[in-house]
Amino acid sequence: MKQQIQGLVRAALEQLIAQAILDPDTFSDGLPEPQIERTRDDSHGDFATNAAMVLAKRARTKPRALAERIVAALPGSSFIERVEIAGPGFINFHLAADAFHAQVAEIIAQGPSFGRSRFGAGKRVQVEFVSANPTGPLHVGHGRGAAYGAVVADLLEAVGFDVHREYYVNDAGRQMDILCASVWLRYLELCGETLRFPSNGYKGDYVWDIAASLHREHGDDYRVAADLVMAGLPADAIAGEPNGDKEAHIDGVIANAKRLLGDNRYRFVFELGLNTILDDIRQDLGEFGAHYQEWYSERTLTESGAVNRAIERLRAAGHLYTQAGALWFRSSAFGDEKDRVLVRENGQTTYFASDIAYHMDKLERGFERVIDVWGADHHGYVPRVKAALTALGDAAERLDVLLVQFAVLYRGGEKVQMSTRSGEFVTLRQLRKEVGRDAARFFYVMRRCEQHMDFDLDLAKSQSADNPVYYCQYAHARVESVLRQAADRGILVEPSPGIRHLDRLGEPHELALLKILPRYPEVVEAAALGHEPHLLTTYLRELANAFHTYYNAHQFLVDDDALRDARIKLILAVRQVLRNGLGLIGVSAPEQM
Repeated sequence: MKQQIQGLVRAALEQLIAQAILDPDTFSDGLPEPQIERTRDDSHGDFATNAAMVLAKRARTKPRALAERIVAALPGSSFIERVEIAGPGFINFHLAADAFHAQVAEIIAQGPSFGRSRFGAGKRVQVEFVSANPTGPLHVGHGRGAAYGAVVADLLEAVGFDVHREYYVNDAGRQMDILCASVWLRYLELCGETLRFPSNGYKGDYVWDIAASLHREHGDDYRVAADLVMAGLPADAIAGEPNGDKEAHIDGVIANAKRLLGDNRYRFVFELGLNTILDDIRQDLGEFGAHYQEWYSERTLTESGAVNRAIERLRAAGHLYTQAGALWFRSSAFGDEKDRVLVRENGQTTYFASDIAYHMDKLERGFERVIDVWGADHHGYVPRVKAALTALGDAAERLDVLLVQFAVLYRGGEKVQMSTRSGEFVTLRQLRKEVGRDAARFFYVMRRCEQHMDFDLDLAKSQSADNPVYYCQYAHARVESVLRQAADRGILVEPSPGIRHLDRLGEPHELALLKILPRYPEVVEAAALGHEPHLLTTYLRELANAFHTYYNAHQFLVDDDALRDARIKLILAVRQVLRNGLGLIGVSAPEQM
């Protein structure tokens, strides 16, 4: 209806221009699209436009006078009951009952397609999300980014964008070396060596599992005496070592591992750890409903020469300088708080250099927009990446970075403590096992991504009206139960065509649903373009509440054939919108609960 009213207003303005009531020269650059919004107060109608106030200056007339001319020029429509002018020049549209009835028929006719559009047709968008270092299983913090990124991608696709979902695999650099060293040290312990595990190593059970796999398949092939492994290491930051440095200590372990194992054997352990965890991440995300078109390897940036090419582009543009043996990017000149190192004094490129190359590559691949979903702890990276893109001469405004706050778990009213490095954390897989995929997906996107989130595990498992996902799914199941009751009683519930009999819907609960249902396409579009999935969950909860209220107050399988047909049509429309909306969130629509 919003688009139809927009078309009516545009047609009225074009008629006024054609009749020279509005000066054609004033609109030689084109007629702006009239903005149509839903009213907040039912007494003001269903939709309103401020077109008269926006165009009054260009039309050289008062807003209210222009509003009167627009209303007079509006084409006739059976869906418009009346049009009123309010205040300084608002034009309010009151819809006829047939307009709402037509929406019910449209929902049933379009089925799974209802709410989808071609708004973004022909535009390519990349959404990169999760991209957690493959140094351990995904935890519940990653889960929120996974759910949010997946739903944003699906929403954009629902409104017509060509969406490319991507996971950036950080398969190079120091963290992966720490994982490799951790696996190898656990392997040595399984071989019978006695050593003190580094305080900065990865300590989770999954490290033992990978080490056990190495030991099971290769025996002592990778064994080295513990005293050689620990020879010459800086002191670790542990009790009894007041001057210990955990970073220097783990770097020493890595250096010894590389020297003692040699390139080939070190690379084998490295790849074993990487691939084992990456395979686990792929499976975990797939079971969570997060799927990707591409898993992009960080190492390919170096192998393809992209990192060097990005550095050379910045150098050629005069944005690099050398200081203390390191190569620096003058990012402070482009809005960053300070300059950043791209190449360390030892000749190694930094993570930031790879980030620049990666985003340069994204834009070179022709995406109209690039969306990064990052954890909120990466907020400091936003200005430096945008600074780099600007310095490269690329359009930094094509990059949107959406920051997601980690979720804090509560069980029995108590906060669940987590630490990734120590291995004390709740994995995404454990969360799904405890509360189910549906509850996890729904809860994760109920709030704006930048808002703090408390995840109540007990609430997510409860079967009550207080559990929002259960409440929405139960509404869908209740419609299915009505249809089963009809089948059991031999009542035909095949709806009649079009809007036939829908004029029998006049109860307040029915009128409320008739007003809520047509809003669904607008909610989907707003949620997609604003990257705000919570708008959809809020809408579904409102629809479910209206339906439950209706269900509790009225019978559907009444003796009056016409009234029964009308009510069946209405609840079928409710079922379809619930099913479509839950599907976009990645949540099932069960037939029984």
